[in-house]
Amino acid sequence: MAKTIFTCTECAGTSPRWLGKCPACGAWNTLIEAQADAGPGRNRYAAPRFSGLAQGQAVMPLSAIKASEVQRSPSGIGELDRVLGGGIVAGGVVLIGGDPGIGKSTLLLQALDALQRANLPTLYVTGEESGAQVALRSRRLGLEHSQVNVLAEIQLEKILSAVDSMRPTVAVIDSIQTVYSEQLTSAPGSVAQVRECAAHLTRAAKALGVAIVLVGHVTKEGALAGPRVLEHMVDTVLYFEGDTHSPFRLVRAVKNRFGAVNEIGVFAMTEKGLKGVSNPSAIFLSQHSEPVAGSCVLVTLEGTRPLLVEIQALVDSGGPSPRRLSVGLDRDRLAMLLAVLHRHAGVACMDQDVFVNAVGGVRISEPAADLAVLLSITSSLRGKALPRGFLAFGEVGLAGEVRPAPRGQERLKEAAKLGFCTAVVPRANAPKKPVPGLSIHAVERVEEALDVVRGLG
Repeated sequence: MAKTIFTCTECAGTSPRWLGKCPACGAWNTLIEAQADAGPGRNRYAAPRFSGLAQGQAVMPLSAIKASEVQRSPSGIGELDRVLGGGIVAGGVVLIGGDPGIGKSTLLLQALDALQRANLPTLYVTGEESGAQVALRSRRLGLEHSQVNVLAEIQLEKILSAVDSMRPTVAVIDSIQTVYSEQLTSAPGSVAQVRECAAHLTRAAKALGVAIVLVGHVTKEGALAGPRVLEHMVDTVLYFEGDTHSPFRLVRAVKNRFGAVNEIGVFAMTEKGLKGVSNPSAIFLSQHSEPVAGSCVLVTLEGTRPLLVEIQALVDSGGPSPRRLSVGLDRDRLAMLLAVLHRHAGVACMDQDVFVNAVGGVRISEPAADLAVLLSITSSLRGKALPRGFLAFGEVGLAGEVRPAPRGQERLKEAAKLGFCTAVVPRANAPKKPVPGLSIHAVERVEEALDVVRGLG
């Protein structure tokens, strides 16, 4: 019979009761509730929750192990399949998190309905709503005749029994913070409950070949709530991003053992649920009747997808302490770029308020946005708009050099496909063959880029 013990997260030492200080390593507040299996022939303090995650095999060279392609089941939602790497993998465990009301349950219910219509059995386990509430949402989404199986349950043992008996292709647990095991005395949502329940569900997914999707709560900072080990246990981690006041949503993969990392799917929230956006660049580009000062288009990469995003800057007279504010971009990097602009291009903003925004709520983390940010700031400061159909990308170093961006050819092809005609890019990204319809200006330094823009004006 399982016995409750307390395990140290630092040294894995154990104690039969909770203590403020670990008796083994002396760390404070590191003991958390766990289970000990006292079965015959087994260490009484062995943790059984991870058994079965990996099948035992004989030791052999890596070259002798036969590798086979994983079989995927398309979810019926193209943008979701893109983020997952092509579809749902049997036995895979997916963790998806996002702000309350952003559309996690809506998207998963739509995906389960599409799988069910493809004659693949599904199970939706709801711990936060009743079955009647889930049925009401399905009718709002136009899924009146959906055959998705629904189980309103939060006890882990009953959920595992239902999964074992039904053997669905995909099972959704909404949410992991509401599930509890009778083997532990702590409340649902505690570190011990979340860790143990997720581990048992992961083991069941691997043993039964059932794909399990765990819905996770997030903290007020936007990170997934619960122990960090939760993200290590699962195969894929997805984040739902977007402003609840905007109709557009982004699903980003931050971990994927079966596909590309940092891949994104773009959705639009409609009356009938979430719909995939086939041309996401259109939502990140403002439709100006005439070119405006302070606007520059950037070609950024999100996973394997090039996206065109409009960078807007506003430079205005500041007080004794000028403000530097950025939305969707790194604020510290903005301060660094302003120093480079002053030191190497002679453009001073020391007495100006500088505001920079990435249109559409997208978050840009790659340094290839540097050149577009500097050109938009310069455009706003001088009150002179960049030419129509203009774009730029490239990383800017502290010495004023413009460094190349990865996969520059794909960025330029995407820009030409959308009708852009002028591009300022790092010299190392200049293509050997001309891109039809696109005039490319290759630069090596910031001051060269500003001279090119003056010549175009």
